[in-house]
Amino acid sequence: MVASKNWFITGVSSGFGRAIAQAALAHGDIVVGTVRKDEDLRRFEALAPGQARGRLLDVRDAVAVKRVVNEADAETGGIDRLVNNAGYCLAGGIEEADLDEIRAQMEVNFFGAVSVLQAVLPHMRRRRAGHIFNITSISGIAAWMGNGYYCASKHALEAIGKTLAQEVAGLGINVTNVAPGAFRTDFNHALTRSGTIIDDYADTAGFAWDTMNAGAGAEAGDPARAAAAILRAADAEKPPMCLLLGSDAIYYHGHQLSAQARDLADWMPVSIDVNHKDTPLRPHD
Repeated sequence: MVASKNWFITGVSSGFGRAIAQAALAHGDIVVGTVRKDEDLRRFEALAPGQARGRLLDVRDAVAVKRVVNEADAETGGIDRLVNNAGYCLAGGIEEADLDEIRAQMEVNFFGAVSVLQAVLPHMRRRRAGHIFNITSISGIAAWMGNGYYCASKHALEAIGKTLAQEVAGLGINVTNVAPGAFRTDFNHALTRSGTIIDDYADTAGFAWDTMNAGAGAEAGDPARAAAAILRAADAEKPPMCLLLGSDAIYYHGHQLSAQARDLADWMPVSIDVNHKDTPLRPHD
């Protein structure tokens, strides 16, 4: 029988965070989950009294993040698995969003996630064990109009996860970036429109906003199945660095790779021609 694990999951009031927490609880694990409101904390703990342990936390507060993580690690005997999930989506064109809106997006989706990572890593390093799941998005891999700043925040987290995986490879810590497509969560409740709307972008940024709202509740992805996939990756002997979730995630990632391959092939002579003539073609030769 597999021993129970201790999870630390940010944003368990709804969506992926709630689905992953429920799957872990059903598995018999302990889940320390963060929420922003008292009523959400009570609802979460009621899922499995004693196993589900709620914490009020705003991931933008680095001091509070460190305190809550340290307390959770001590209380559980060690955090085995971190799920960096808390976040929201700022929708709007690149020209439409103002700097305050952009900074707010990055504060939660990027800096908040990094703050949690930095708080958990010392504990995992000390034990030479642990698994980190960063909930990014297919939008962080294949950017699309009308969501540029959300895409940027998730793209940045993708880069952090890939870099961290290299840095902790010899320390017994696994890192998996989870890139979901569209799922039937209440994602649209975490969807914010930029304060400025420019008519010239109605068919691009505006179309994206309309599409996301029109498709709410009819997305292909099942959050419970996604949670099961994440638990499967958590138990794997060789877990993936990147876990795409959903057929749409596969489609958009494949479409981007194809476009990149075409540009690479078409422009390779130009790319290489900028080198000094005595430079080897392979950088490590």
